Amino acid sequence: MAFVLLSPSSTPLTLPLKILKPTSPLPLNRALKSGPVPRPLSLTAVSPASELAHTEDNPETSLPSSSYEELEVPFSQGLEESVLLLKRAAKSRKVPSADVLTAISDIKKAKVEESSFLEILGGLKSPGRTWMLIFTAQGGLNKGSYFPVTAVQRFDAEAKRIENGIYLGPIGRLTFEGKFSWKKRILAFLFEYLRIQVGPFSPLEISLGKQEREPNTKDPFFVWFYVDDDIAIAQGKGGGIALWCRCHRVA
Repeated sequence: MAFVLLSPSSTPLTLPLKILKPTSPLPLNRALKSGPVPRPLSLTAVSPASELAHTEDNPETSLPSSSYEELEVPFSQGLEESVLLLKRAAKSRKVPSADVLTAISDIKKAKVEESSFLEILGGLKSPGRTWMLIFTAQGGLNKGSYFPVTAVQRFDAEAKRIENGIYLGPIGRLTFEGKFSWKKRILAFLFEYLRIQVGPFSPLEISLGKQEREPNTKDPFFVWFYVDDDIAIAQGKGGGIALWCRCHRVA
């Protein structure tokens, strides 16, 4: 299985997927806590932004340090430049990490209005939309790097389902699936299944236990501070910040 990045590019660009030696991949929420790792991965990028519309369619727990109750500000020219820089970074992975960190910081401070975030993130119909992890940073945004393996998340807004996967090409894959809840810009989730696939063999599914309750901020969560049709940025419960780029699966 391969993935195609959906980025605002007028010229299709095909790059080989580089397979890395597996090193006990972690779920994304744990990877964000453990800090960034150097990234040598090549990907496939296609499709101008205009084509995106035709593709797939507890008080006891403290949230990340930034307050999202503050008044949101208009989308400024400086903010637009930061967004465009992150889109270039998602496509090429060649934008310096320091510039990526600065752009993320600028967007985070802007408090972009979040009413459309869930619809863009998870689509209007099942199975939702998929997003590839591009860059992770520490909560203070003083250090970060491109993510070193193919990590993809699927969000299904209609069914309120989430899937998080680590993909190692022909070697295999590790995926977690569960449910999520959404309140304003906070997406809390609970994983219910673990699936492990090695080579061409059928995947092994392991139940992690189902719970009737809705996920809340006692569980893992992301606080989203920017989502559009190309990129998404969120902060995890552990404080780490991540940048994703929209993608879809190809045979």
